[in-house]
Amino acid sequence: METEISAGLAARAEQDDLHTLGVEEEYMLVDAVEPRAAELVEEVFAELPDGMRDVVQHEYYRSQIEVASPPQLELGELTTSLKRLRSGVAAAAERAGGRLVAVGTGPATGPNARLVDKDRYHRMREHFGDLSPGPGMCGTHVHVSIPDPDTGVQVLNHLRPWLPILQAATANSPLFGGRDTGYASWRSMMWERWPTVGPTPYLRSHEHYLTLVADLEASGAMLDEGMLYWYARLSASYPTVEIRMGDVMPTAEDAVLLAGLTRGLVATLVREVRAGTSAPDVAHPLLMAAHWRAAHDGLEGLNIDMATRQPRPAGRLLRQLFDYVRPELERHGDLETVTVLMGRLREQGTGAARQRALLARGGSVGDVVDWLARATRE
Repeated sequence: METEISAGLAARAEQDDLHTLGVEEEYMLVDAVEPRAAELVEEVFAELPDGMRDVVQHEYYRSQIEVASPPQLELGELTTSLKRLRSGVAAAAERAGGRLVAVGTGPATGPNARLVDKDRYHRMREHFGDLSPGPGMCGTHVHVSIPDPDTGVQVLNHLRPWLPILQAATANSPLFGGRDTGYASWRSMMWERWPTVGPTPYLRSHEHYLTLVADLEASGAMLDEGMLYWYARLSASYPTVEIRMGDVMPTAEDAVLLAGLTRGLVATLVREVRAGTSAPDVAHPLLMAAHWRAAHDGLEGLNIDMATRQPRPAGRLLRQLFDYVRPELERHGDLETVTVLMGRLREQGTGAARQRALLARGGSVGDVVDWLARATRE
């Protein structure tokens, strides 16, 4: 789900050679008292204000719901938009007898959720079987504008080595079925069951991209282009690249940090493409290892430095990314906001680290869900 960009915003972005961005977030619906997921999506939709219905939609399961921010140039406007969406949907969930929770997958035990009654979802279940049992999986998708598809494909190539560290920063699903899974992002491990999930392959051209999409659809590995679940892809409808490997994050500020770093990275890479710099053709198995490490360790452990192919503290690699994109953060007016939010992430840790810290202080899974519900709304 994406929303249209206004003509004025598009003109300003083109005039100043800036990149717009937007964020999609998927949330879990849980019971008002118990920490288990609740099939309340239709009841929540009935409680939404009219002005919010166009940017909220169903997800795969009845215990999920999704929102999309309008395209923005300013991180402040994005923050306001995400907070308005989160608070509005959270209030609707409460009126429907539940709570809205920004978490990668269900922390507590409970029955498997039923599908939303849409023909596409039923066809997916019939074709692919039960690849995602439980209450569903919730992610964050960041869209950043690009000048044209050919540039976009080259940007996808350049993005490949950086995405594991961004995934590590989003880790927010250590618990599943009432226990700690040993992973910072269990959603990532469950998500990899789908046949098209994984790092974007190295692409020769836009024509190569389209050929791969057509071949995958013909193979039966996906029903349509919407099931192209590479960690970064071109939008089928709008001139954006979509980065989609991360968990949904606990707070709106967490999501804004991811969006700011992602736009800074895409803008930096567009300049690399214009300068004729070739993207490093990182070996696919090494990328898979780095994404596994991101899911396992989050930001608090190690990840792989793609330049040396050696493990390094993930926090240092995130700082390296920040330093790399700093000029574009400054040019887009994002440097101060991203610097402050980077400091907050360093002090508090990822969502996974915050959940585990609460458990380490004697909290229960129910306490974790209570905290997530507050963080989501506030």
